[in-house]
Amino acid sequence: MPPNLGGMTYMKRLFYVLVALWALCSAMPLLATPLDDLLAEHQATILKGSRKTVGKAIDALAASGIETAEQTLVQWRNKNLWYHKTESVFYTVQGGWYFDLNTGDKVGEFDKSVFKQLKPNSGVRGLISSALVNFQLTSQDIDKRLAAVAAIKRAPDAGHLALLQATLEQETDPKLRQEKSDLIGLLSIQFATSPEAQIQAIRAVSGSLSVEVRAQLNPLLQTTREVAKTLPENTNIAEVLTVGSDAFSEQEAFDLLIEKGLTKQGPDSAAIKTALSEHIEKGRVAGFSLASLADPDTRLEAYDTLVKQGLVPARIPAAEKENALASYVFFDQYNEPNAAITTAVKETLGHIETKVGAFTALDLGLDAVSLASIYFLAAIGLAITFGVMGVINMAHGEFIMMGAYTGYVIQQFIPNHTVSILVAVPIAFAVTFGAGVAMERLVIRWLYNRPLETLLATFGVSIALQQLAKNIFGTQARPLTAPDWLGGAWVLNDVVSISYIRIAIFVLALLFFAMFLFIIKKTRLGLEMRAVTQNPWMASAMGINPDRVNMLTFGLGSGIAGIAGVAIGLFAKVTSEMGNDYIVQSFMSVVVGGVGNVWGTLAGAALVGVLQKSIEWFNPANTLAAQTYMILFIIIFIQFRPKGIIALKGRAAGD
Repeated sequence: MPPNLGGMTYMKRLFYVLVALWALCSAMPLLATPLDDLLAEHQATILKGSRKTVGKAIDALAASGIETAEQTLVQWRNKNLWYHKTESVFYTVQGGWYFDLNTGDKVGEFDKSVFKQLKPNSGVRGLISSALVNFQLTSQDIDKRLAAVAAIKRAPDAGHLALLQATLEQETDPKLRQEKSDLIGLLSIQFATSPEAQIQAIRAVSGSLSVEVRAQLNPLLQTTREVAKTLPENTNIAEVLTVGSDAFSEQEAFDLLIEKGLTKQGPDSAAIKTALSEHIEKGRVAGFSLASLADPDTRLEAYDTLVKQGLVPARIPAAEKENALASYVFFDQYNEPNAAITTAVKETLGHIETKVGAFTALDLGLDAVSLASIYFLAAIGLAITFGVMGVINMAHGEFIMMGAYTGYVIQQFIPNHTVSILVAVPIAFAVTFGAGVAMERLVIRWLYNRPLETLLATFGVSIALQQLAKNIFGTQARPLTAPDWLGGAWVLNDVVSISYIRIAIFVLALLFFAMFLFIIKKTRLGLEMRAVTQNPWMASAMGINPDRVNMLTFGLGSGIAGIAGVAIGLFAKVTSEMGNDYIVQSFMSVVVGGVGNVWGTLAGAALVGVLQKSIEWFNPANTLAAQTYMILFIIIFIQFRPKGIIALKGRAAGD
């Protein structure tokens, strides 16, 4: 019996221990944590939700170092923080359940009747977001730090300056460290604690080309137009205005006096016309015919008659108006009261504008070189056919178009853009070389020494090739996609940048230039081409077949145009009419540079490219006008140097 009783007692004791452990575990979430204590301490402020008072609670959470404080602030900002009225504890709610802020564990089923939702207004959400920036700036995750810096750039305030300065030394990423340093400089311009620090920050950015820097400096030079009896002392005046000048008329000055309540307001010309129109009776106003009111003096006389009748308010006499204007001084006053700051801003902006101007000229030069390389690629094939053979090939642009479409077709079969471009270059050369040879054999060879007929015939071929392309590919532009490594641009600073595709085309133009020089100087075909160019009859007597040389020359020029089409198609629209955009500039490059001379073609393309970009810089809104002025300039240039920049000796010189 005792053993049973003893065993029974042991089992009871074990049961009581288990019940106690279960109760303790159940009560665990209810035990206060540092976060709960902090929220309880600021409970009244948080529940009130006033921007004027809630800042202390937000700052306390941000500075607490509690691991879950950041997530609590996020939930608060997102309006997902709920107060349990019975337990006096804050929870989050999701999917019909409420969860513990410390552990994230599910606590119980949500009952809206015992909860109060915190709905922070935009001002409180802004304070919370600022506090969250502190967590992000000190995060181990670089993506969060980058996001924090981006958030500060979008909506900076004075508190961010101290946060950035505090975390700058601990920043491990060099690029982000530099970005933080630049941002500190920008914020110091606006939020520095003393004028001396602000001026130092302003002068520190005098060498910067950043748009953000200019955006920070320009507001410091904003002005307000003011009027006073005498110029006020201790006022940061930007400019004293001269009444009656082009920049500040008498009417503007008088309107300012009226706006400031310094003189009485009389009717202006519009009000006088309105008053006269309101008092028309039987085709007359105050006894004056409507026709006579076209005269300004008659209108005033009619208005004064209405004034005597007490029907309209009196005009302000001219003498009174002049006296009012003479009694006051008008000036523009800086909104920034500290003259030293505005002086530093003006000096800094002056340095920046000088530097921007220099880099703008450099950027314009790079654009001109890029455009010249494109024109050179388009013109080099024409330089061969026109210079050596004297053939005016109006279908040269269509060979460029054929090369671009060849690249497009190749990309349909080879999805790798790098490989497809490498394959497209020789195939485009082969296709357009064959087309050029066929055109020379079928059309050109029968029209040598007949330039007008050649021009008309090649123009007809041009139209036929365009229509053929439309029938095959349609009228919509086709994409010739550049490889990923040619995407983007080389950015030197906020002013100077050039796309990688244009850089690649420039390099390609140099390669073609070197290749063409090699063909001309080092190959048998080049020797024969030069011989035929100098004297076709003597070359024929030496055993050279001019007919064969002309055929190969025309094919070579057409093939080079096909390769140029692949390059141009990487950034320009590929359509059946794309050749029209380059044929005029190609002819100009050849003619201006010197017919039949590759060095001349290079010089001509450079001149045309620089000239076009320069004219566009003076008149950027009208590119058509720029091209018109360029053509007029070239016509004048040809009058003084008809053989081009580099004249060719031999037959071409005689021609």
